Amino acid sequence: MRRKKWVVTKGNKDLAAQIAQELSVDPFAALLATSRGFDNIDEIGDFFDPDAPLQLSPLSIADMGKAAERINRAIDEFEFICVFGDYDADGVTATALLYSYLETRGANVIRYIPDRLTEGYGLNISAVEKLADMGVKLIITVDNGVSAIDEAIRAKELGIDLVVTDHHKVGEVLPDAVAVVDPHRSDCPSSFKEMSGVGVAFKLVCALEGDDGDILIEEYGDLVALGTIGDVVTLTGENRVMVRRGLRLINENPRPGINALMEIAGVSEKFFSASTAAFTVCPRINAAGRMGSAHKALDLLLCEDEELAEQLAEEINQMNIQRQQTETSIFAQVQSMLSAGSDMLNDRIIVVDGEGWHQGVIGIVAARITERYGRPCVVISRDGETARGSCRSIEGFSIYDAIEAVSDCVDHFGGHTLAAGLGLDSSRIEEFRRRINEYAADKEMPFALQKVDCRLLPSSISLNILSAIGMLEPFGSGNPQPCFGLFGVRIDEIAGVSDGKHIRMVISKNGARTGVVYFGMAERRFPYEKGDVVDLAVNLDRNVYNGETRVSVIVRGIRPSLTEEEKVLSAISLYEKFSRHEKLTADEATCILPDRQLQVDVFKSIKAKPLRDRCYESLCIRLGDNGSSLAKINVIVDIMLEMGILEADIEDVIRVPDNPPKVNLEDSEIMKRIRSFL
Repeated sequence: MRRKKWVVTKGNKDLAAQIAQELSVDPFAALLATSRGFDNIDEIGDFFDPDAPLQLSPLSIADMGKAAERINRAIDEFEFICVFGDYDADGVTATALLYSYLETRGANVIRYIPDRLTEGYGLNISAVEKLADMGVKLIITVDNGVSAIDEAIRAKELGIDLVVTDHHKVGEVLPDAVAVVDPHRSDCPSSFKEMSGVGVAFKLVCALEGDDGDILIEEYGDLVALGTIGDVVTLTGENRVMVRRGLRLINENPRPGINALMEIAGVSEKFFSASTAAFTVCPRINAAGRMGSAHKALDLLLCEDEELAEQLAEEINQMNIQRQQTETSIFAQVQSMLSAGSDMLNDRIIVVDGEGWHQGVIGIVAARITERYGRPCVVISRDGETARGSCRSIEGFSIYDAIEAVSDCVDHFGGHTLAAGLGLDSSRIEEFRRRINEYAADKEMPFALQKVDCRLLPSSISLNILSAIGMLEPFGSGNPQPCFGLFGVRIDEIAGVSDGKHIRMVISKNGARTGVVYFGMAERRFPYEKGDVVDLAVNLDRNVYNGETRVSVIVRGIRPSLTEEEKVLSAISLYEKFSRHEKLTADEATCILPDRQLQVDVFKSIKAKPLRDRCYESLCIRLGDNGSSLAKINVIVDIMLEMGILEADIEDVIRVPDNPPKVNLEDSEIMKRIRSFL
């Protein structure tokens, strides 16, 4: 796992005190708000106001007036309209929203969502021709269409008008359509650009109705909330207002389809938050498009019969179980590819491919690999001569720009800064891998960030803090759940839970003890032991059990307390440069060349206790090093693995074998390569 860079935000205590006094806001909540960059008391007032009004005029988005005029004319003249959506949660909710609205207007309307596996993303020529044969005269896209250049030409040839509503990045050429409604257009005057596809569709409905949205949000806010959360766009500004209003609607009176999904996910009796949506309902909506047909999810959202809704929800839940199993299988295959000795593990951008990987889940796998290894990832599924890929990135590196720079390698691509999709010939995958990493070589590849909102003592953890945190909801992209730093805490107890899949610890500082849970950290991989002093990045959640409410402390990050951050990150960067076989300066080679005593110390330490999860930083602590020697220690372990005096198992546990050979480490090819730079 690649180390993250810890960033501790400093709140503005003076401004927080002013906010608390003038707005009657909890002082701790006010401090957290200032740590998020708010420096204007009016903006902070809107942020905390649960009844803040919508502020973005629909007509401030380019071409919105043209789109509304054409659609209203089609409704009045009873022209045959098709709402053309997408198969993810954003696209499905956008389709449901616009289709149901047009139905209430008495429009002659159908809905169409392309099949993920046979048609792929977005408007396609085959679908356009099919709709033309059916007599459709107007296609309205939602959550897609801004890159449908050829499809727009074909629609015009067939006498079909096209209205595009989208939120993805815009290319150099816009489709030849009646209207292209996308906040990312360079000529769009809208002050807020980061809406989801369903958010843009909602603004279109507002324009059609001549409403600012405060009335319509009470009708469609639930769909807007789910799609916006599902697409992981920023939950700030207009999105925050729409999602907060939509979540309130779901909690008070959920539509039958959403209620059925909540029941099947086991969350119908709990407060429905943005986090609940993100981890329970949205994945199930997505699963329908990933594993079967998104029309199942669309039918569910539009369903008004409770019994039918329960049946559809059960079918979708089974698809989600299948999705989880498929995802786990592919992730395991990728992990195997990235095991010890893989050159890909040191690439700036990890590109992996496999024959027949399910295209519906490769995006999730890419996200998991990015989280695990802290660098951008492209997961490509080959289907004979053709291939499709899904890409994820880290903050500070645009994967969209990277693909655009090597776009001659791919047939098509689209997406955002942190997520994108592409198609290419299977024969060009290796070229794509090489070229996109060459592009990244000219950029400064950032470390993934472990953000900490503020420091906290174990003795300060209480239910009162949970109440203050709740004032900042809904949480999501742009407004994540607050993360707190428990610095310099001692690990007193460690125990595996759920058959060793997770870790439960008791930590202490200054006499105060508290329990914490580290989900997803297998006991066999955990590199720390009782008595170690560590820093923890944690979330605080409310846990109700047997009628008693407690604070759950959930670990999101861990590092040794006694190493120095800048020295560790610098050493990692140097080691990765060497591992990519890039040329080192003489000074860099000196910094990475291990001495005899350090080799002996590393060997003895690993012999006494195997190294888990390749956590070289914990090895530094064992050796009394502050991180200065981290690059050398990495190299020593690599040399010893090369020469056979260390071995790594499938779980990446490194140990001394029973009968290690007697070797001269100077004979190592790695050692020779280091000395070649001196």
